[in-house]
Amino acid sequence: MTIASTPRTDQLLTLRNVVKHFDISGGLLDQLRFQNGRLTRRRTTVKAVNNVSFSITAGETFSVVGESGCGKSTLARTTIGIYPPNRGEILYRDQRIDNKNAQQMLPFRRKMQMIFQDPYASLNPRKTVMQTLEEPVVFHNPRISSADVRQRVATVMSQVGVDPKWAGRYPHEFSGGQRQRISIARALMVDPEFIVADEPVSALDVSIQAQILNLLMDAQQQRGLTYLFITHDLSVVEHISTRVAVMYLGTLCELSPAKPLFETPRHPYTQALLSAIPKLGRPASQHIRLRGEVPTPIHLPSGCVFHGRCIHANQRCREEIPMPKQVETGVIVACHGIEEGRI
Repeated sequence: MTIASTPRTDQLLTLRNVVKHFDISGGLLDQLRFQNGRLTRRRTTVKAVNNVSFSITAGETFSVVGESGCGKSTLARTTIGIYPPNRGEILYRDQRIDNKNAQQMLPFRRKMQMIFQDPYASLNPRKTVMQTLEEPVVFHNPRISSADVRQRVATVMSQVGVDPKWAGRYPHEFSGGQRQRISIARALMVDPEFIVADEPVSALDVSIQAQILNLLMDAQQQRGLTYLFITHDLSVVEHISTRVAVMYLGTLCELSPAKPLFETPRHPYTQALLSAIPKLGRPASQHIRLRGEVPTPIHLPSGCVFHGRCIHANQRCREEIPMPKQVETGVIVACHGIEEGRI
């Protein structure tokens, strides 16, 4: 499923038809089944990401949204190289990186960092903050002096709002918001240019969420960072995003600049998603209630993956996978109804 676009020299990251599936069949005995009186072997595959294509421009905040289980986090981890894609290509500054080994990826590891959802789980409980923050610096700069490392740790801790005097403490001695600030500091230690933020504020209190978001935006302005931001919180998306990609069952439904997406959503799933945002004064009749249940990514529906819950679906939607098409400047939608003028 390829998205046609005009080549741009400022594209930092490009995904082309990326597919990521997980085989959860288990061992041989788990795969064996009796069917029609015969012993057969059956594999079970979770189709987490299916033919996703997009490009991220240097300096922007590119957000990916969708319901839980739609493949957002898998897409993030595949993008940064934690998971290798089954098919497709990932390019960083026009260099393909999905086919590189660990040694070949080292120059890119310094440029690409990740902030995880749970800061407590992503920090080593047996290491102090100093040990956690100095590790990536020393790894990528083996000749750096100890004094320079300590100075860099102190500087970055101050920038993220954590007192450098606390560098000798362990993760359990900090609050959730402070731990996430330390996670952000770890990502900034090697001066990256691209950061994948996977639900970085979902585990925090609302008041702390605003502080962390402001910290991320300040860091972007000061350091010229580019973000791939994964979240299900649409109010956060509207606040920080340059462009937004909407996913459903591992498939890209709509890609649009943030303002047009929130003002005039085009895809039926995007419309339903945005109608669920609570707003004062909006009548309940304007809330779109989807029919049916979300299908399993193990057994994806034929045709459009959303057709079973879409009120506009016809026979073509049930049989043919829609191709992403540009419907207006910067807005790309994969929907037969929009292509045919029915929506």
